[in-house]
Amino acid sequence: MALCTIVACAAHAQGPATGATVHNYRPIFQACHRADGTGRLATRRMEIGGDDILLIVDPATLATSLERAQDWSCTDTSDDAQQDTRFIRATRVSSEPQAGAAHQPTVITNGGLIHGTTETGSFITGDLCPSDKPFDRRFLERLRATEPSPPLALSISGAWLTHHGADFQWLRDGERTGLWKITWVDHSYHHPFVGGVALARNFLLTPGVDMQAEILETERLLIANGATPSVFFRYPGLISNAALMQVTRDDHLIVLGADAWLAKSQPVTPGGVILVHLNGNEPLGLKIFSDLLAAGKLPQPFRPIEEAP
Repeated sequence: MALCTIVACAAHAQGPATGATVHNYRPIFQACHRADGTGRLATRRMEIGGDDILLIVDPATLATSLERAQDWSCTDTSDDAQQDTRFIRATRVSSEPQAGAAHQPTVITNGGLIHGTTETGSFITGDLCPSDKPFDRRFLERLRATEPSPPLALSISGAWLTHHGADFQWLRDGERTGLWKITWVDHSYHHPFVGGVALARNFLLTPGVDMQAEILETERLLIANGATPSVFFRYPGLISNAALMQVTRDDHLIVLGADAWLAKSQPVTPGGVILVHLNGNEPLGLKIFSDLLAAGKLPQPFRPIEEAP
């Protein structure tokens, strides 16, 4: 892949061209500076087309971009050294035990960020779990009719992306042309689930799951398909435990929950994180969203998820 393609994409917080080969993808944590004094944090390192590339995070805005390592001077850092940044505060708070819990539960249900710090507007998030059903493009078209370039956080599983390449590129095309603004949220690669199995042995708590691989392979796949991973991670089924939370914290990810899973008839409140599924598995949630939108009962404006922590 041409070097100029990487640079241009990074400048617009986009990924490399679709089909890029991403090698040696790994977590790091470094403080980086450019010659002009710009400071950022780097959380991942990789090789693309023979070039050393960093996944860079703005610790104030939480925006991510892909940058050439040669353009930055980086040294190892730590959470303690960066504890006063908005980014590290958010990763720590989102991995803490649920409020009011006497001890860390065996299974954490809906841990992480479930409500924004603002009390106006709301945050729309859509999950793309593995599914053989059609992706609902109408949802994005209805959302686009509400305001110019509406923001949307999409929690994407690697297994969904590998089977819905045309839908993913349709989303990317809309993103490139400004029809909507997408924050790409890691939703694990396999998203394991078996109906009837206890939560303590289900989803990413399934015995034998390699949590680190679930995280990194999804991010790598997003980059290989032209997108830039965000700093957010949503657990499948919103199910985790203390050990999993430690992995996402160590990988410098902000855990994303929800306080309005619409298919479960949870009410939407100002500042709330709304959850719907766009993968065809929960048409009820999309209908509820459409009804609330038509009735003017969804708190607006819709806000980028980066504003929530």
